[in-house]
Amino acid sequence: MICVKWGKGYGSEYANRLYGMARRNTTGPLRFVCLTDDPTGLRPEIDAFPLPELGCEHPQRTAGKWRKQVLWGADIPALTGLQGPVLFVDLDTVIVANIDEYFTHGDPDRVYLARNWSKPLHRLGQTSVFRYPVGRYPEVLEKFRADPQGVADRERYEQHHVTHSVPGGIDFWPEDWTRHFRFHCMPTFPLGYFVPGRLPAKAKMVTFAGGPNPGDIQLGRWLPHQRKFPTRWEHLRATLGAAQPLRHLRHYVLPVDWIEQHWRE
Repeated sequence: MICVKWGKGYGSEYANRLYGMARRNTTGPLRFVCLTDDPTGLRPEIDAFPLPELGCEHPQRTAGKWRKQVLWGADIPALTGLQGPVLFVDLDTVIVANIDEYFTHGDPDRVYLARNWSKPLHRLGQTSVFRYPVGRYPEVLEKFRADPQGVADRERYEQHHVTHSVPGGIDFWPEDWTRHFRFHCMPTFPLGYFVPGRLPAKAKMVTFAGGPNPGDIQLGRWLPHQRKFPTRWEHLRATLGAAQPLRHLRHYVLPVDWIEQHWRE
């Protein structure tokens, strides 16, 4: 299993908790690799390696976690000699049930992703949780390196580039395994002011791509700069001074007990 940590967005506690959740929810041996620019504070059980350089200019005009493209390289020192597929999991993921099937499902030579829930009518993957044979498809990274800004302008997000660049196409995990907090857990607006986010019955992992983060949900807030546990009235009152009032109005969340239960070392 592998994760990537760079920059200041996520501290070592995110990687440590991800390891703890993975260890509790797998049977048999588990090797957990973290590619990072700062290994400070990581648990000793985590194999920390330097995050490889992207090998090209980073796109300047397009949002997206393009640094993750290094995972597709033909030679990743941290994974040299590894046999079989590797499961990648984003740091802002909560593992809520046994994940052994993520390692054994389907063809080990295929690439498996969650379906992109924001575009359900398109065959697009979501790379918060994906499995791939290490070093098998270097074309994904090579295409990006050949024209990084052009790829970013066309695809907008790195997961779209992965979807369109894997030779032979991608496959999806079973629909119920990987769920997204905003799309599958949050109640319909305005019920979120009264009902906490639910845990889907068959979910194995819950992702938080695009926010909010599980650490903020624990504190009953949507964004890190907001105060902990604002009341409904405080949140509604703050709408008057918000830059995007409607967006702010919808971004109210109550703490959920299942995050505290699972998201821990």
